[in-house]
Parts: sequence; C-alpha cells; structure tokens
Amino acid sequence: MDEPGIPPAEPHALEAEEILRILRSSPSGLSREEAERRLGQYGPNSLTPPRREGALLRLLRQIHQPLIYILLISSAITAALGEWVDASVILGVVVVNTLIGYLQETKALQAIEALARQMTTGATVIRDGEKRRIPATELVPGDIVLLEAGDRVPADLRLLQERNLQIDESALTGESVPVEKGLATLPADTPLADRSNMAFSSTLVTQGVARGIVIATGDHTELGRISRLISTTEVLATPLTRKINRFSHLLLYVILAMAAFTFLIGIWRGESWFNMFMASVALAVGAIPEGLPAAVTITLAIGVARMARRNAIIRHLPAVETLGSTTVICSDKTGTLTQNQMTVQEILAGGETFQVTGEGYSPEGTILKQDAPVELPAHPALETLLTAGILCNDSRWVEGPDGWLIEGDPTEGALLVAAHKGGLSVEATRRRWPRLDAIPFDSRYQYMATLHDQGAGKPRVVYLKGSVESLLPRCTDSLGANGSRAALDFGEIEDRVQNMALRGLRVLAFARIEFPPEMEMLCHENVESGLTFLGLQGMIDPPRPEAIPAIEACRNAGIRVKMITGDHPGTAAAIADQMGLDGSRRGHEEVAVMTGAALAELEPEELAEAAETTAVFARVSPEQKLRLVEALQRNEHIVAMTGDGVNDAPALRRANIGVAMGIAGTEVAKEAADMVLTDDNFASIGAAVEEGRGVYDNLLKFITWTLPTNLGEGLVILAAVLTGAVLPILPVQILWINMTTAVLLGLMLAFEPKEPDIMQRPPRDPRQPILSHRLLLRIGIVGFLLLAGSFGLFEWALAKGASEAEARTIAVNVFVCGELFYLFNCRSLTRSMFSLGVFSNHWLIGGVLVMILLQLLFTYAPFMNATFSSTPIDLAAWGPILLVGITVYSVVGVEKWLQKR
Repeated sequence: MDEPGIPPAEPHALEAEEILRILRSSPSGLSREEAERRLGQYGPNSLTPPRREGALLRLLRQIHQPLIYILLISSAITAALGEWVDASVILGVVVVNTLIGYLQETKALQAIEALARQMTTGATVIRDGEKRRIPATELVPGDIVLLEAGDRVPADLRLLQERNLQIDESALTGESVPVEKGLATLPADTPLADRSNMAFSSTLVTQGVARGIVIATGDHTELGRISRLISTTEVLATPLTRKINRFSHLLLYVILAMAAFTFLIGIWRGESWFNMFMASVALAVGAIPEGLPAAVTITLAIGVARMARRNAIIRHLPAVETLGSTTVICSDKTGTLTQNQMTVQEILAGGETFQVTGEGYSPEGTILKQDAPVELPAHPALETLLTAGILCNDSRWVEGPDGWLIEGDPTEGALLVAAHKGGLSVEATRRRWPRLDAIPFDSRYQYMATLHDQGAGKPRVVYLKGSVESLLPRCTDSLGANGSRAALDFGEIEDRVQNMALRGLRVLAFARIEFPPEMEMLCHENVESGLTFLGLQGMIDPPRPEAIPAIEACRNAGIRVKMITGDHPGTAAAIADQMGLDGSRRGHEEVAVMTGAALAELEPEELAEAAETTAVFARVSPEQKLRLVEALQRNEHIVAMTGDGVNDAPALRRANIGVAMGIAGTEVAKEAADMVLTDDNFASIGAAVEEGRGVYDNLLKFITWTLPTNLGEGLVILAAVLTGAVLPILPVQILWINMTTAVLLGLMLAFEPKEPDIMQRPPRDPRQPILSHRLLLRIGIVGFLLLAGSFGLFEWALAKGASEAEARTIAVNVFVCGELFYLFNCRSLTRSMFSLGVFSNHWLIGGVLVMILLQLLFTYAPFMNATFSSTPIDLAAWGPILLVGITVYSVVGVEKWLQKR
C-alpha cells in the first residue's frame, strides 16, 4: 500500500477481488490478532486534532494590535502623571477588548472537535468469520463491515455486496436525494458524488443492506480530508479589522511624529525639557482616540443583539460588519435555497397534465387541472396513478413535533404527500389493498414492484414504479383518461419526460399488471412485458418561497448570489431559473451551469473569470468550493458562503463570512461558520446584511465624530508650543473630554436607526479606505474650528484678565460644546438630522442631557474643580462657547449641502 489504509489506485476503479488482495483480507474478515496489529500500525479510526495554540498565547495575541498598544501607552502615560483613575479606565478598556476577542476565538476553534464527535459511532464487522459489534474507532483497513438502514457509515468502504442500498450523502456531497449504490467498477476520474460503489464515512444508510471492506479510516477518509481542509484553511481578517489595523498604524505614526515635532520645536525655542515633555505627553494623550476600541466592540455587540432578534446568531463580532461589506453570496442549494423536501409538482395521467400545489412534506395543497381543483372520481386514471404511488412504497409520512416528516426515502415520501393532496388516505388505501409480496428497488433493474390482493375472487394486481427507461419498454398499452385501456404513444411520453427533465424535475414512471387470484409470489419474470402504463410523476426539491424575494433584495443592494452545489447540473439550473439567480427570471434566459469536472480543467486565471461570470456551479467537490471562494476573493470580492453540510465547512471557514443553517445544518458547519441562521431561512441573510450595513454606518459615524476632537486637541497643544503660550488644556482635562464624550455622546451613535436607503446602495468597495476624501475634509474643517474656538477663547479670556484656570475651563467647554453640536451632524453623514427625526434616537438625547449635567459639575462643583484644575466661569462666558458649537453645526450643514449639489 502506498500509504496507510489506502490502496495504490482509486478504490472505486478496482475490482472487489483486487481490493481484498491488496488489503490482505477475505469475505470472512480479519482475525482478531491481525485487527489488533493493524490498529497499532494505522491508529484509531478517529480524526487527529491539529496542534493548537495554548490559551495563554491566544490571550496575548489579542493584545498584539496597534490600537491596543496606543491604549497601553496612554494608560502608562496617565499613570505616570499620577492620574490612577483615568489610567485604570483606559486599562479596563484594554482588558474588556482582550477578553471579548479571546472568548470569540475560543468558540471559533471547535470545528475539528465537532468533526471528531461525528466519528464516534459503532460498527458491525465480520472478524474470525463471526459477526460482532465494535466501536467505530477500532476499525482498520481490511475490516469487513455490515450496513443496514439507519446506520451511519463508520469509515470509507468499497462495497462488496449490496441489496437495495441507498445512502444519504447530502452532508458530504450536497446531493439532495439518497444515492442508489451498486457494485460496478467505475472509471478512475469519477467525481465523488457519482462513486456508486463506495460508502463514505459519516453518511447515512436510508434503505437496504450491504457489505463492504474498509479502505480508509480516520484522517484518510473523505471526512478526514475535509477536516484537513478546515484545519489548513486560512481564516481571513474582515474588512473592518484590516482597515482598523491600517488606520491604527497610521494614527500611531502620526501621533508619535506630532509629539516628537512638538518636543523638538519647544526645545529649539528655548523651553525647558520638562515643560516640553509634558506638552508632548498632552499632545499624545489628546490625539489618542481612547474610546475607539470600546466603540467598535459595543457597536458590534449592539449589532449582534439586533441580528439575534432577526434569527441570525453571530459567533464572531467583526462578522457583523463584514456582512455589510459583502459583494457576493455563495449559497449551497440543498436545504439552503431549497427546502430539502422532495415535492411532486407535475403529474401525467390518462394523457392529461395536472399541477400539484404546496411545498415540502406539509399536507397543504391540492391537485389542479387548468388552475381548477380536480375531483378524483372524475379522473380515474389520476386516482389509479396516485394509488400506485401509495402501494408501491415502503416509506411512512408522519407528523412530528416540528412538523411533517418522512421515515424512509424522500422520493417515496413525495408520492404519499401528493396522494393525500388528491384526496386519498394513505392508511386506508394500504388496508384496502394489502401487500402480498414485493421486488425491492434494484439499481440493475431500476424499478420496484409490489403484489396486492384486491379482494376475494378478484385478480391480483402488481404496481410498479421506476425510471421511464426501465418501465416504458415493458408496457404494451396505457390507461386512458376514463380508466379504460388505450393505445400507448411512446413518442409523446418521451417528449413529456424530456420536457419535465429540462425543468429539473425528477421523473418516475408507474405501471401495473394483473394476475390470477391464486398468485402469491412475485419475480422479475412476471413483469418483463405486458404492463399497462399509468403515468408520470415529476418532483423536485422546491425553492424556499421566501428565498426568491431575498435574492431580489440582494440584487437591489448590489450583491450577487451564486449557487455552488454537489447536485445534478439540470436540477441546479432549474432551481436557479426559478429563483432568478443573476436575473434569469427577468430575462428568461437559460441559466449557464459549470460542472466540477469543467472547473478541474481550468487554469487559475480561467477559474477567476469563471467564478466572476458564472452563477451556478454543480457537481462541485469540497476542494472546488474552496477554490471558488478563493478565486472570488482574488477578484477583490467580500464573500459570504452559506451552507449546512460537512462538505461546506472548509469554504465556510475560508469565506470572509461563513453562514450556517441552525436547524438542518451539521455541527461541523455551525462550528466553522461566523453566523448561524436559527430559522434556516435564506431571507434572514438579507436582514443580516441590512443590519451589517447599519453597524458599519454607525461605526463610520463614530469615527467621523471622534477624530476632529483628537485633531483639535493635538493642534491646540501644537499651536501653544509654536506661539510660546501656556497650554490651553491640561493632559488630565484632555482625558476628561475624551472619555466622557466618547461614552455619553459618541457611543450613542451605535443606537442610531438605519437610514431608509441602506439597502438601495451598492456594496462598499473593499479597497476603499475607512474615511473618504469627503469625510477627511469634514474632519479637518471641524478640527480647525475646534482649534480656533478653544485657542481663540482661551487667549480672549486671558486678555480680559481671567485666570489660567478660568481660561482652561472655557477651552474645555468649547471642545465639549463643539462635539455636542457636531454629534447631531453625525447622525447622518449625508442628511440633515431633521430628515431623520430630531428625537428618533432616544439614547442620544439622554446622553446629551447627562453630558450637559456632567459638564456643569466639571465647571462648578468644588470636588471636580480640585480634581481637574477647573474653576467656575461667568454666565456671560457661555455665549461665545455656544456660538462655537452653533458655528460647527452650521458649517458642516453647509458642507453637506454643497456635497449633495
């Protein structure tokens, strides 16, 4: 063997006897001794968790960010100044941010453990010629494993024997219906979803029995390969974290440069080293936006709470903002865009076509002919066809605590639901025609047949269902609309089948034949010919109705939706057409589909183009899903990936934001995702995108609001040094301004309601910086207005004979008043606050009132005067202070108006 547990060639391309020879096994299984030896050689059948960072290293890495460094420096400086309370507050911000990041990351690293938990199942094996039950972790290559309905496949198997075997591989491949298995040797390049002679670890047996030989265990299974993809997939930084990182680095350099410049200028002018050091400290403290990390965290946390109310649970805080940046949503089909419930939509019986309403396994719905409900007695051919669907059927349709569900094959379940919609009782029909014998479905024959008793003295009847190709050639006539036999038009039926298939419907044919009353046993020879064709039933896993307007809303918001599925290309194209992916419903153009086989042939440049221009990808493997996400990211897209299966997990982890389904999603998908939809509703993604855009808007509003203060404070200190004046504001007063206004004024912008046009805007360009030239201009204008107002009134007060303490108190109030008026400008970056409603943000009004009260205490309360070196000022001094605030509001209002024009 080339590597442990894996034959030298693709196992599906080898004969069963060759596999047995290579793995040195036999139909009687391994001996106990040999199994123990191989267990020691190959290791347990479990996934190896990757080596992880220790908890301490993860915690320390949260501090390794420029903004955190700025805050730590700020805390150290304030502590050195003896301001222990302020130093403690700033340090507290660092601790809170660090703990939140650490806890979120700890949750994010649970995907591999979830995969490992899926492997802990039991297995029935043949060892020493005897059947025994062992833990699945003890399986080794060469073991002979027995499977039956309800089993979870414990390892990757090459099938040796099977009878009527069907396996649900939707979590691994995305195939929406159970896959029929066989024994035939396949070409080496057969895609994963089409390897019918294989059973893969973690998939579920829905029907039949089988015997297979273990060809791969643990990390070497297809599930293990996906586990390695997850563990080696790079988790990208979000647009917000990348931009904040760049912004923080720039801010750090600017602050250090300004502080150094201030120090050197003062020394050159002959000032003392100590005074210049204190001036530089004041400038640095003023320029550091202490409230920014807290604002980012709290704004994101508010977004998380809002999303939770709209059925979206956020696992990583920055994912809130990432949704607002999304340019492409890559969605799985089965269970995400569709309901994962097969539904009969069209029936052909007696030459007449009927439509079936309703979706999924819910009993609501009816059968229509030309948009009018049908009465079964008036359509005997339809009644016979629906009866055949009930009787030639091994599944059960039951009502569970969470709605109706199917026990058995989803295709058979769809037939039971359709019969109920037509007015037939499933249980009554089965009691009326009891089953005597059956031929189970066999992939070699492509049909199932059941023998029924019609009552004493009446002929026995056999009902058959299967592929059109297997049943139609066996038929000699058909059932007419009135219930009597009629001529069979092969050409017309084949045309109808092709028409259904082009619309993505899975088509089943039905037939019957009668035998004498004494018949008790049924065999294939009985149904080789002479059948009466009953009709067709066409079914599909239907789209979620709410997903269609959600896709349209995404398109209006400039977000493209792409389907990436492991399902059949025809089915994928039909669903895409119904849902209007890339506008297909509006133009009624044929949806272009690219298969995984075609993707595998593409060079990286061609793949990037295909990812950009193609809306639907079918028969795609987990690695190809990952490649498509990466190709879109290379094209500068912000990619959201939705999914619910094991096969989606690597792409979920690689995407800028992974979105898992909460109800139908596997634990693996949930653990790999950034966001989980509690209602499995694609429409919730649109709501989450809207909330994400609102969060980014509010963060941008806070940044636009806070930076002019820091700029103004830094310029005031610089101006004082350049002119040789005393400092208009002290470091401790700067901290008072920054911390109180950030909490009571700036953070109130996090509660700002979303603006009405938020989902009519195109997505933000990922390459665009946080602050546009327009906003930088506004920040500069407000910063210089604060400089002019505070420095000017400081000098004016001194000229009028005021003390330095009084002048500084006036300068501090200028900053607070200017920020307060500017806050109302920042409620919208483009509109007037009057168009939003002056009182629509109650939190902001409350914050303003508390800030005014605190500023009066700062000015007039003796204990505050002693703490912050402030002093009471005359009532007349408030006039010029308010005038500065009004000027700031008016100038920004005019600037907004000019920008609009």
